[in-house]
Amino acid sequence: MVERKPVLKQQPARILDVAALAGVSVGTASKALNDTGQLSPATRERVRRAADQLGFTPDTRGRALQSGRTFTVALLTTDSSGRFSNPIMRGVEDVLSAGELATILCDTRDDPLREQHYLRSLAARRVDGIVVTGRRTEPRTPIDVSLPVVYALAASTDRADTSVIVDEQQGAASVVEHLRGLGRTRIAHVTGPDNHRSAAERASGVVDHAGTIFAGEVLFGDWSEQWGRQATDLLLRRHPELDAITCGSDQIARGACDRLRELGRAVPEDIAVTGYDNWPVMALASRPPLTSVDLQLEELGRHSAQLLLEAIAGTRRHGILELPTRLVPRESTLGL
Repeated sequence: MVERKPVLKQQPARILDVAALAGVSVGTASKALNDTGQLSPATRERVRRAADQLGFTPDTRGRALQSGRTFTVALLTTDSSGRFSNPIMRGVEDVLSAGELATILCDTRDDPLREQHYLRSLAARRVDGIVVTGRRTEPRTPIDVSLPVVYALAASTDRADTSVIVDEQQGAASVVEHLRGLGRTRIAHVTGPDNHRSAAERASGVVDHAGTIFAGEVLFGDWSEQWGRQATDLLLRRHPELDAITCGSDQIARGACDRLRELGRAVPEDIAVTGYDNWPVMALASRPPLTSVDLQLEELGRHSAQLLLEAIAGTRRHGILELPTRLVPRESTLGL
């Protein structure tokens, strides 16, 4: 008869094991994994590598009981389509997941009653903090909660709050400089409704930085391809000498490119066209693909999450942080 030896169940890795492998104290290992404390990036990375090597999984229930936190953060948005909130959430999760925090998405659908319902629910759940965002950039009324809050994309109207937004005018200026570098001297601008902050900021950036080479025409309308087509007809009647059209969105720019092609005007040989937002669905599907301004929304999400973590840890920053955009040149200005 063969004697069977008992199979010993492998014990899960403890934070003590992680600390020992990383060569740090248990307290330092805890701070590194929770993304708290004043630690060097090298130390945090060493601890995280040790945790990955050992397959360490934090005991979130124990952490919550010990710290009084739930290790959950909410993203409260009015952007039902996810066009803006999805990349922001990806950036938020990049930062929060490193500290083993979970993110809850709450879509208010632009309904104040639904927003209040979510806020009551989140307070009852005792989330650690909230990132507030949406699909518009107009400053918004702050939410009334006794929790750390960061406003992303649209700033709070209270300057004492923490807000992270995009420098829309800088993005428009980068388009003008790009076109200038290509020798374009007669530029017009087509954008969305004049009561939208994004449309006004982008138009202002073009006008302010184009100077004497500006063709003297800004057309406000809808965020649509149809408006891009209509505006192109208007511009060519008024300014047949145009050699560039900057657009306040990729939808408008795609409509402009389509209309120019129908009229026998080559893009960019005759008229260069630029978009804004760098939305792949529009920018890459356009004929030709659009030179566009990338809002870097994931980076905005990462900054917002980092500021929220600092606020949760007790260090709150006040005011508005304005992040730069990035110009992505493509065939609509560079040609093939």
